[in-house]
Amino acid sequence: MSDLGERIKHEVRELLPPTIFFLIAFHIIVFSRALMLQEFGVKVSALAGATIGALLVAKVVLLADLLPFINRFPEKPLIYNVMWKTATYWLAASVVHYLEHLVPVWWREGSFATANHRLLNEIVWPHFWAIQLWLIVLLFVYCALREFVRVVGRREVLRMFFISAR
Repeated sequence: MSDLGERIKHEVRELLPPTIFFLIAFHIIVFSRALMLQEFGVKVSALAGATIGALLVAKVVLLADLLPFINRFPEKPLIYNVMWKTATYWLAASVVHYLEHLVPVWWREGSFATANHRLLNEIVWPHFWAIQLWLIVLLFVYCALREFVRVVGRREVLRMFFISAR
């Protein structure tokens, strides 16, 4: 296979785990939100948003993994890398989330300062922070699982989860 083909195959393999994890997690959140709001007659359909959000977070994770300081504590107890990576991914994802709201306003306003001021005044802060809280919890779980797989090994984790212990 060509170098380009190998590179694409590698990128897809790297992108699949975080994408699948966040697709499932974000769709569970959207579904549970829809169930709760159904009581009040509110219809919620944010599946496309959840899918796009999952793809964005997965890409942010992969881009953050390219940072030279991301694997800062490989020899310490797992919690060090889990907390470090959770914080790094959360910061990067929060910036992307904010920019996701800022860019369309900036485009319409034509001025970065005006767009930023308008967005800070118009954003629904409880909704923004609720998303950030869910995101940090999900990133923590993702990082904990990923670090566990890194230390134990992919094959051993698959054996532990899917093969009988007998």
